[in-house]
Amino acid sequence: MKCLFVTSEAQPFAASGGLADVSSSLPHALRQRLIGCRIVMPLYEDIPDELKESMRFLTSFSVPVAWRRQYCGIFESRFDGVIYYFIDNQYYFKRQGMYGHYDDAERFAFFSRAVLEMLPFIDFKPDIIHCNDWQTALVPTYYNLFYSRSDWYKGIKTVFTIHNIQYQGKYGSELYDEVVGIPPQSRSILEFDGCINFVKGAVETSNRVTTVSPSYSWEIRDPWFSNGLDSILNARAWKIRGILNGIDTVSYDPATDPEIYANFSVNDLSGRTVNKRKLQERLGLEQNIETPIIAMVTRLVSHKGLDLVKAALDQIMTEEDIQFVILGSGDWEYESFFRSMQGKYPGRISACHGFIPELSRKIYAGADMFLMPSKAEPCGLSQMIALRYGAIPIVREVGGLRDSIRDSGTGEGNGFTFKNYDAMDMI
Repeated sequence: MKCLFVTSEAQPFAASGGLADVSSSLPHALRQRLIGCRIVMPLYEDIPDELKESMRFLTSFSVPVAWRRQYCGIFESRFDGVIYYFIDNQYYFKRQGMYGHYDDAERFAFFSRAVLEMLPFIDFKPDIIHCNDWQTALVPTYYNLFYSRSDWYKGIKTVFTIHNIQYQGKYGSELYDEVVGIPPQSRSILEFDGCINFVKGAVETSNRVTTVSPSYSWEIRDPWFSNGLDSILNARAWKIRGILNGIDTVSYDPATDPEIYANFSVNDLSGRTVNKRKLQERLGLEQNIETPIIAMVTRLVSHKGLDLVKAALDQIMTEEDIQFVILGSGDWEYESFFRSMQGKYPGRISACHGFIPELSRKIYAGADMFLMPSKAEPCGLSQMIALRYGAIPIVREVGGLRDSIRDSGTGEGNGFTFKNYDAMDMI
């Protein structure tokens, strides 16, 4: 079986979150199960030069974008035994940052069409095209409308994975003629709530829809989680299935990880003490090996449960002898709050802002507990990485956190859980 994995980001080339981790580790795992999986993603300007040097130019052609055609170059690289293809167009991708540009709809409409146009040129016909999140959601729609009845393309199946239903690719209907380029009689596929909705189109046209955890597959059919798309998801419930994400246990291995202060394993945990002591030293925390460290590595946004942490942190620090570490960036409200708390509790709280992969691994290896009180969590990888490094997760029972962490109140679980979105329940 052959699979083409379509993604807007993948390690080690470009990353903004968990999608990049899954996009690299899942195709590698599929190959170990004799599924020939290749990856395709945009050729971003931000990809490090040393990785660009390993790329080989394959071919070029033009891609229809509504009423016009745009240049597309195809580059190839191999990493960890997996073939990567890169879609090149300097107008769309030679700029700083992967997302957040005024023309993201056009950029990823071009990317989606280019993925399909590319296949005959590289002589690779997959059995399955696996698309991920709104940036690739037009691939199943374009395939269904323009390619599925062509002799060369016939028989390809499409799978669309929802990593976060919050991001749906919603745009004004004026983009039909200028950007999306589908005929008027087919626009009902994308039409929803008075606008264009890329994810709605993918749910309608894909052969199967998956989510990144079993719980999330039924949560997103509830208006509380669906961001307005529950009616469509309930109508297509027969094709939706939740499959729990995993992590790369070779990369995330405390016995061999070169980024942590001392290696350790489940059979010899002595290295964790070294990691904790060195972490306290680096972050300016009081040097006390007996004081528990509670850690968070997260984006600083509301759905990660930071409102609960804001409401509870003073009480926790006053009533308990603990240290608190948080690493992440995001909303100014939370960044300023944790900076102020660091000043209020010197030597006990450390707030580190930014995306610092090597420090995140040191935190996993040195913390005693790992807090994830999420309001919504499609899957979550951090709780799995924390388990791998021996930090005990404390999580809210939602999405993939519910599916991966079992409460240890009876002494038999692998973490601690609470159900209600309530600061006192978290405490």
